[in-house]
Amino acid sequence: MTVSDQHVRKSAYDFEELLACGRGEMFGPGNAQLPVPPMLMFNRIVRIEADGGAYGKGYVEAEFDIDPSLWFFDCHFIGDPVMPGCLGLDAMWQLVGFFLGWSGAPGRGRALGVGEVKFTGQVTPDVKKVVYKIDLKRVIMRKLVMGIGDGVMEADGKPIYETKDLKVGLFTAEQMAS
Repeated sequence: MTVSDQHVRKSAYDFEELLACGRGEMFGPGNAQLPVPPMLMFNRIVRIEADGGAYGKGYVEAEFDIDPSLWFFDCHFIGDPVMPGCLGLDAMWQLVGFFLGWSGAPGRGRALGVGEVKFTGQVTPDVKKVVYKIDLKRVIMRKLVMGIGDGVMEADGKPIYETKDLKVGLFTAEQMAS
């Protein structure tokens, strides 16, 4: 049975479905999983398309509701609460990996790098919603499974992070062992 046989591809996912993915229940044993809270950095995927986006190779859009009591505000710059930039970047890698699993590719996801990251704003406790938008540029589905995309992170509708060439691979147990 292939991964795509186990999972019906939908165009949006709610929080409970993302948690099921984190438990390994969505794409099957040994395949793509999201992290679970507190490292899951979005509450829902509002849109996912195989041939959408700026490059026609795929698109993912997700939302993260910001609550001033989120764990990172208490420990990242005491007295100056801000979401660590690495968490927003990780969310974008999470979404590229989810896209690959959703596309039917086998293996566990691993971030492989990013070509460029530009921060022009920040997420503070007064922000209400973060939106991530990923445009896949290249999707490789051979022995090497890899997604490459550009991403934007918005805070209350304002772009604050821009990334070029987010790279995520999926690796089977045999590939990870070698």
